[in-house]
Amino acid sequence: MADSWIHMGTLARPHGIKGEICIDWYADSPLLLTTPLWIQAGDAEPRRIRPLAVRSHKGRPLLLLEGVADRTAAENFRGYKLLTKRDSLPEPEDDEVYLEDLLGGDVLLPDGQRIGTLDHFEYPADLEMWVIMTDDGKEVLFPARPEFIVGFDVDAPAVVIDPPEGLLDIYLSDTSEKK
Repeated sequence: MADSWIHMGTLARPHGIKGEICIDWYADSPLLLTTPLWIQAGDAEPRRIRPLAVRSHKGRPLLLLEGVADRTAAENFRGYKLLTKRDSLPEPEDDEVYLEDLLGGDVLLPDGQRIGTLDHFEYPADLEMWVIMTDDGKEVLFPARPEFIVGFDVDAPAVVIDPPEGLLDIYLSDTSEKK
């Protein structure tokens, strides 16, 4: 696991005319932007970057990268993943987990019923969504808010969720297929 990558954010739109880039930030602390960083376009090999400055604007980190001096250059990085190596991050506390450690793991309800596996994450409009794939190939979008997450087991790996009432019915009912 020492060489694994942690996806900490996605470079979004340019900010201003001097090359700053807004970050859709997924990590808990913007202080992690001081760790060694890499960027990745799609499935390309990650490449090391050198941040020149980091600041916050309206609760969102802005990043200025070496070699990016204007808005046009910043626009070229829109959609790139911002990564760091797992071994450069602190170990999570007992009640914390790196989401990557749960990928491919079972997603269970409090009564032990298995919903499927945790396939990937999406981050639309400041809302973390977990994409759960059922055994029969259905996709369930789950709002990963603390009040809906009961617990996790990194060793299994597995996560126990308590979704909002009716959410699973939307994705798992057969009524939409019968119409």
